[in-house]
Amino acid sequence: PLSITPVSGYGEKAVPPKLPCGCRRSVAGTAFNKRGTVTFFVESYHELCYANLFSKPVILLRVTGLFFNIFSGVFKMNRTVKILSAILSVALTAALFAGCGGKKQTTGKSGVEDGVLTVAMECAYAPYNWTQSDDSNGAVPIKDSNDYANGYDIMMAKKICEANNWKLEVVRLDWDSLVPAVQTGQVDATIAGQSMTADRMQQVDFAGPYLYASIVCMAKQDSKYASATKLSDLSGGKCTSQLGTIWYKTCLPQIKGADIQTAQETAPSMLMALETGAVDFICTDMPTAQGALLAYSDLKILDLEENSFKVDEGDINIGIAVKKGNTELKDKINAVLKDMTEDDFNSIMAEATKIQPLAEK
Repeated sequence: PLSITPVSGYGEKAVPPKLPCGCRRSVAGTAFNKRGTVTFFVESYHELCYANLFSKPVILLRVTGLFFNIFSGVFKMNRTVKILSAILSVALTAALFAGCGGKKQTTGKSGVEDGVLTVAMECAYAPYNWTQSDDSNGAVPIKDSNDYANGYDIMMAKKICEANNWKLEVVRLDWDSLVPAVQTGQVDATIAGQSMTADRMQQVDFAGPYLYASIVCMAKQDSKYASATKLSDLSGGKCTSQLGTIWYKTCLPQIKGADIQTAQETAPSMLMALETGAVDFICTDMPTAQGALLAYSDLKILDLEENSFKVDEGDINIGIAVKKGNTELKDKINAVLKDMTEDDFNSIMAEATKIQPLAEK
């Protein structure tokens, strides 16, 4: 992410070009040689943050090498100066990258030393979380926007923050960006209706569960699949679910003969696919289905046999993701959850379902 801008005239001052987005450019260093002044600029603060968050360590090595080359042009190098230049190059690179990215997390600390718990969620997954235009019903601001977030996840996040005397900060991210945001330290945690699957637990640690959500199917009341009581009754039907969920990856394939359509990006688009007739039935969890019934009176939850889908316990346990090894934050969250019962969780979810935007349609 570095560019070289030659400046005519020995020792002449170089001025960083202005970015369209308004972000500042930072001078990484200046080297003098016989041809004049060569100034290195960080191409973009955004790109540097991206390098810090998502790229491989080789980027850091390259930037360190650039600094070393700069010093090579400034000083007449002998062995002692080379060693000092190498040390200084590493230090400057560390300082340059330290300010980029999300929240800083030091080994052995929770990441909430600043008193702010930064959590990520879709803000589009009612009744777990959704976006609204004001702070009614206890909604909280979404970072870098004029919108507010509310829902079960917000209610639980507020309880955790109140117990620990933290402020709550909400970041809106796509579903597939939630786990990476925790891994890189962009956020402290995700409270987003995510099940504690074995795959996710290899990538992050989970506090909780903070909800137990059974898996169900939904169809239109006038559909030929509305009377289904077992999975085999759904054979031949078109179906879908939300992208990146166990409903789509694990549950739908268990229905022999099902015509599985492309996964939907969000829960609302999944419900719309059913409502518009693009599919015959969908697979989701009970809270999402119960919320949908308030918005779409022509839908129904299918009365399937108990435990029709073969899933692990983690697939129906909803947890709060934290960075691998962040036991301090995990323990603080669990200390709040351990005093709450399944009935407590269900009561809060019922309140969230009642006030969700879908319920007002």
